[in-house]
Amino acid sequence: MDVRYMDLLPFAVAFGVTVLLILVLRPLAFRIGLVDEPGGRKDHAHDTPLVGGIALFCGFFFAVLLVDGALAPYKPLFAGGALLLIVGILDDFRELPAWIRFAAQIAAALMMTQWGGVVVEDLGFLLGRDELALGPWAVPFTVFGVVGVINAVNMCDGLDGLAGTLSLLALVFMALAAFAAGDGAHTSLLMILAAAVLGFLAFNYRIPGRRRALVFLGDAGSMFLGFCLAWFLVALTQDPNASIAPVTALWLVAIPLLDTVSLMLRRVMKGRSPFAPDREHFHHILLVAGYSVSRAVLMIAVLSTLLALFGLAGLWSSVDQWVMFYAFAGLFLLYFWGVRHAWRVMRVLPKPGGRQVAGAGQAHGALAQREVE
Repeated sequence: MDVRYMDLLPFAVAFGVTVLLILVLRPLAFRIGLVDEPGGRKDHAHDTPLVGGIALFCGFFFAVLLVDGALAPYKPLFAGGALLLIVGILDDFRELPAWIRFAAQIAAALMMTQWGGVVVEDLGFLLGRDELALGPWAVPFTVFGVVGVINAVNMCDGLDGLAGTLSLLALVFMALAAFAAGDGAHTSLLMILAAAVLGFLAFNYRIPGRRRALVFLGDAGSMFLGFCLAWFLVALTQDPNASIAPVTALWLVAIPLLDTVSLMLRRVMKGRSPFAPDREHFHHILLVAGYSVSRAVLMIAVLSTLLALFGLAGLWSSVDQWVMFYAFAGLFLLYFWGVRHAWRVMRVLPKPGGRQVAGAGQAHGALAQREVE
């Protein structure tokens, strides 16, 4: 059999299995009630099947089985992912108490650290010339970080195509970094997962002739994707021949992290629970300002790409890690200010088609009202 065909087979399987399962599971989801119903804070108007995560997990798993020796070191990844998938499916059927979801996320993170041995042992040279080792705090820090990334991906799953696109970009840029560092194993696994995500996005994007998503990730899919991103970010930064510096990881998933942390801080400043649901995410602000779902996703994707490229440029140009860290801290302050004063920022942003957005006055008024609340 042709070697090139064998090399491409896992990627084709990841994409193909994901697509096939979505086609099979979508009508079943309607019959058993595994759908996201419109209403409340939601932006869709039709019942939408929550089977994207199931298909994505299976596509990734069966594709990895085709890669010789690839599954053994990643059994904890799939075990933790399966746990999150099951809990997510149950949550998608009927909303579970938050503590059950957090318990599952912590359990998956512990599988990663205690079984998989994937732990953040050090944070690199964030404060200068000395490496910042975590010592006895390594496992607690890793668990905290994994749970944080899982929830960051989950919280950005608010527009058709957004969570999938941001995850896809992070996977591709991680694969690029791994490839540049000569890490073929991680490059292959990351691109296999990216192929599965592409299969899902084929049904999740709003495209000409189709004005709504056909399937959603659901909590099952967003938690699984977040867990995978956290696993590979830690693995790439902590391996003996690390592909990226710890600070680079921040830039590769900058938008989900910036949005989640800034939003939780704003909620606390208003005297609310940091986990209270609302419509004050960055993507919601873009919608209020008059951007369509597709344009909002495109804008956020472009911004995420630029930030990831900036992080990789700093890595490959050997910019001091502490410089990149303080640059990220400065970016966070700028982002935090920007979303708190969104109505001012929207005045200078380009409008769709170069025209003033219909209802822009009302949009700016709504954003200004949010600022003073």
